[in-house]
Parts: sequence; C-alpha cells; structure tokens
Amino acid sequence: MRTMISRRPVRVGLFATAVVGLLCLGVTGCGGDGDEEAPDKAVTGTQLCGGDAVSAQASKALKVITGSSRFGTTAEKSTVARAAADLVEAFPVATGGRDDVCRIYTADGTPDFAIRVTWGVEGGPPTGTAAPDFTVLKMGERTLAAANRASVRFACQSDRFPDSTNAAHVAIGVERWGTPTEPEGDIEALKDAYATVTHSFSLAMAKELRCEENGGLPERPVLDPA
Repeated sequence: MRTMISRRPVRVGLFATAVVGLLCLGVTGCGGDGDEEAPDKAVTGTQLCGGDAVSAQASKALKVITGSSRFGTTAEKSTVARAAADLVEAFPVATGGRDDVCRIYTADGTPDFAIRVTWGVEGGPPTGTAAPDFTVLKMGERTLAAANRASVRFACQSDRFPDSTNAAHVAIGVERWGTPTEPEGDIEALKDAYATVTHSFSLAMAKELRCEENGGLPERPVLDPA
C-alpha cells in the first residue's frame, strides 16, 4: 500500500550494489561474523532479526519479495541492537563497505535465495546520481529502490556517539542475495516492497541509535518518487 498515490517514476541513477553468489547457503540465518542457527522452527516476518526490525507492513512486503510469510530463524546475535552498537564503535570512521545486520531465509530453505540486510557508515551526505534501475524516494538523505534491492541513507545526531555534535551518515541496505536473476513479477510492486523493508530496518536503527527526530525518517514509508 502506497503512502502517497502519485506514481511518476523518476529514474535517476546512484550507486550499484553488486549481487554476488550466495553466502551462508542453506542456513536459516547468519550475522556479519558468521553466526548461524539451525532451521529448527519457522517464524513470522515481525519476529525476524531480533523482533524489533520488521514492522507489520514490512512483513507483508517480505511476502511480496519472497512469496512466503514464514521464515527460518535468524541468528541470536543478528539484530539491529547489535548492529547499532557496532556502528557506534565504528563512528566517526567510514566503514568503507557494509556489514550484516541479518539475513532472511524462507522457512522452506529455498536454494540460492536470501535477503541480506546491511549497515554502513558513510563519509558524508550522498553525492552523484543513481543507476538507471533505481527510483529515488523521499526518505532520509536519499532512498533508492530497485526491483531486487533498496537503500536508505540518513543523518543521525545522537548522544550515543562520543562526538554528538557531528552527524553520522548511516546507510541501510536490503538486497536479494544469491544467484543474479532478472526480477520476476510486478517491478513497481517489488520496488515498493524493498523500499518498505529497508525503511523498517532504517527506522529501527535510527531509534536504536537514539537519533534526533529519528534521523528525519517518517514513521511510515513514503513510496512516491522524489
């Protein structure tokens, strides 16, 4: 469900996130340090990644992406809370890449498929233009949505940082992780779904970091093009 109705896709382009071969193949969850849990039970979307990261709306979006409403358990340490602690430790140095928040697998262990959720610290506000397959959305410093991935960048000032006067430029990404394939189905619906899931993790991270005004992120995803 769109927060706003207009659908004038504006294609401007940004970064391209490389999609490579599936890591942690066949497990139900792993964190950036390789933590894993056995596929001992199935959970709903709102129970994933520590239970505070996926809203009810984002859980429905995960079904659009995966075709499933039941998922394998994610690793105990693969949570937004832990990722936030690692981010605070990394700041103010830019991470130069992305680390895992968690990975999401369907309960049936569909081969070669996972959703990877990542975090990173950028050196400053976003610059440049987006790749042609991205749509720019009106959230945070910049939000990009494609049919197999999305990212949200927001500025966070928080008393959790040693230097609370300078903002951390946080990047949260959600992408299909596995063998590269052409997206199937309604491309615009997939873009909305990835943007919705990424917004949910980004807002959870902003709240966990105690960012002023939640880093400028809205309580609900805004899916109209910028």
